[in-house]
Amino acid sequence: MYNDNGQNMKKKFVQAALAILLLTVWSPVYAQTTDTQYFSETGHNVAGEFLAFYNANPNALNHFGYPITEQFNSRDGKTVQYFQRARFELNANLPEGQRVTLTQLGRETYVTTGILNVGNSFACRTYPETGFPVCFAFLEFFDANGGVTQFGYPISGFEYHENKIVQYFERTRLEWQPWRAEGYRVVISDLGRAYFDKLGEDPALLTPVSPLDNAPRVVTDLRVRAFVLKAVTLASDNQSFFVIVQDQNMQPVSGANCTAEVHWPNGAKDSTVIPSDVNGVGIFSLNFQNQPYGSLIYTDITCTYNTLTDKTTTSFRIWY
Repeated sequence: MYNDNGQNMKKKFVQAALAILLLTVWSPVYAQTTDTQYFSETGHNVAGEFLAFYNANPNALNHFGYPITEQFNSRDGKTVQYFQRARFELNANLPEGQRVTLTQLGRETYVTTGILNVGNSFACRTYPETGFPVCFAFLEFFDANGGVTQFGYPISGFEYHENKIVQYFERTRLEWQPWRAEGYRVVISDLGRAYFDKLGEDPALLTPVSPLDNAPRVVTDLRVRAFVLKAVTLASDNQSFFVIVQDQNMQPVSGANCTAEVHWPNGAKDSTVIPSDVNGVGIFSLNFQNQPYGSLIYTDITCTYNTLTDKTTTSFRIWY
């Protein structure tokens, strides 16, 4: 009898262990993923369930924008990650596959400036849940981009904010930009940074970081600045020029090819090639003789990196 009971207990233990193993193997990828993606545009990583949620939205870039922080514990006690147009929240108490939710940025940032009267209810749809209509191009955009599921219900009518016509929804704000091309004039506001500032989050969290998965940093934009050592010089003197080359996140760009062209008062030009070093800095010096007093000497700087180009100008004056 003892041996039979022992065998039965052993059998049940093995079956339970197998069941647990199978559950582990077949659990949803959404909950288990450890993948990361580095967004060079803003210099931040998105990983795990936040990345799965981001990639599950076919219009993620339009709806959420790029990440502007890493994942961290917010001042309001939640595990979050900020994006240009959204904030993701991670709630471990929710079921797998449902742990990531969107902060209601519209509700959190809305302060009314007074509703504008649109005067045409036939081009609108009113939502009884909140009592506000969505109208005209806003309604077309709303329907084409996920409607209530994506944005929540409208919580305002048309209002005038920051010199733009806008409408607030539970999770976002739409704004009208008439200077854009036809069909692209309704855009989603960048409320992610607005809410980041409202909560008083640490500004250091916005600083670009290195890729978690050793992915290469991609330079998508070039930004060039230049200045001289001396704002004024003698008619015969030596001048030093400093060129700073940075990417879209103000990180140094090494290996950029820069050309400095100095324009002298008599029409002559001096051209110098300057490569940027590991700190994104290029330096060169120039001797000159007998320049006219009071002349303003302009120097044009052009830098290229891969297919990117940017230009700037610096100057100094011949004083005496």
